Amino acid sequence: MRKSRPKKRILLPDPKFNDVLVTRFVNDLMIDGKKNLSFKVFYDALEIVKTKTEKLEKSPLEIWKKALENITPAVEVKSRRVGGATFQVPTEIRPERKVSIAIKSMILFARKRSGKSMAEKLSAEILGGYNEEGGAYKKKEDTHRMAEANRAFAHFRF
Repeated sequence: MRKSRPKKRILLPDPKFNDVLVTRFVNDLMIDGKKNLSFKVFYDALEIVKTKTEKLEKSPLEIWKKALENITPAVEVKSRRVGGATFQVPTEIRPERKVSIAIKSMILFARKRSGKSMAEKLSAEILGGYNEEGGAYKKKEDTHRMAEANRAFAHFRF
């Protein structure tokens, strides 16, 4: 593909919540093509979230979406070489990439957590994101801090 951009694949919504974002998350969660297993892990994680947040009047799906929103970065830093020196240039992120980064960081930090099952680890990361704590939220904060520190180089944007 030299000239044309690849076509966006159309994702089917998931069977339980009828939401395309859930399918996107499950596709990133999936390992070795085991989609049924990753759907089971995701739904089990939402069940655990439901039991832990019974006092809130929100559905587990809303909590998960809020958690994703909380860990979604607005800016990132890209390395840009200008005259022999490399600068960390803060740039805004396109909307699709924002969601992708949020999903991937949530899954990455859920996998790094200690716990029994992946469902438990994922539910803990979802609750962490919802409460603005946890590894994925910390990564977003660090990214924003880096962008703020290098704001002087914003004029090198490409």
